[in-house]
Amino acid sequence: MTAARTTARLALYATLAAAAALVLIPFAWLACAALKRNEDFFTSLFLPKGDGWLGVAWPRLTAAHFGTLFGPLEIGRALLNSMFLASTTAVLATLCAAMGGYALARLTFRGRKTVEWLVLAAIIIPPPLLLAPGFQLLFQLGLLDTMTGLILPAAAPAFGVYLFRQATLSSVPRELLEAARIDGCGDVRAFFAIGLPLVMPMVAAFLMITFLATWNNFISPQVVLQTPEKFPLAVKIAQMRGVYYQDYGLLMAGTLVSIAPVLALFLCLQRDFISGLTSGAVKG
Repeated sequence: MTAARTTARLALYATLAAAAALVLIPFAWLACAALKRNEDFFTSLFLPKGDGWLGVAWPRLTAAHFGTLFGPLEIGRALLNSMFLASTTAVLATLCAAMGGYALARLTFRGRKTVEWLVLAAIIIPPPLLLAPGFQLLFQLGLLDTMTGLILPAAAPAFGVYLFRQATLSSVPRELLEAARIDGCGDVRAFFAIGLPLVMPMVAAFLMITFLATWNNFISPQVVLQTPEKFPLAVKIAQMRGVYYQDYGLLMAGTLVSIAPVLALFLCLQRDFISGLTSGAVKG
């Protein structure tokens, strides 16, 4: 029995290692492509072949693309814009969605069912249909070409409100809230002291989902913003594409810079992200 378990475990580890290597291959290719010159981009799959160690032409590799990114192209400003926009939107949207979901799940007020149906109806509306009316509303409010015009429309997503409603129903016992109210705890204090800690795995998961969605948002910044200095990283990298000439190494270097913060965030929150996605799968 012990030998059979050991064999099964080794087979499992070998399968997982192969799957991990398969997932990491695109990242390895991207890192290699960011260091290659344009003339070597299509001549080798990963690193350019030569007479150097491991059969690689090490002198043909260059880090000049990163110098160009943070020098003449000023991608550092776009990186800071994306960091501010994604982090602010993620925190604000997570807090508002958690509060809205908690209210729909555990508070009693007139019109609650109507609000729930409105939230469900808002989920099925395709976001591109809201671009034109959203642009008109931002124009009337004087919020065009501002970061506020990008953050406020994403502050209370309907999907997040309903997601936290379901998480609150499955993770926050009504009896615990009633005991807190008997002890003199108000609704706001009950939310921050009891409700929010109990759905913390969902908070981490939704925080990461919103951060990633905002980080990769490409259409809305081009609709709302007009000043090039305010463009986020996704728009800045897309503008590096030429009409008649493509510097593929530069594009790959910019792509590598754009995925590094998201990858670091996922590595920090991966445990909470997985537990948040599975928090409502099993009740007991």
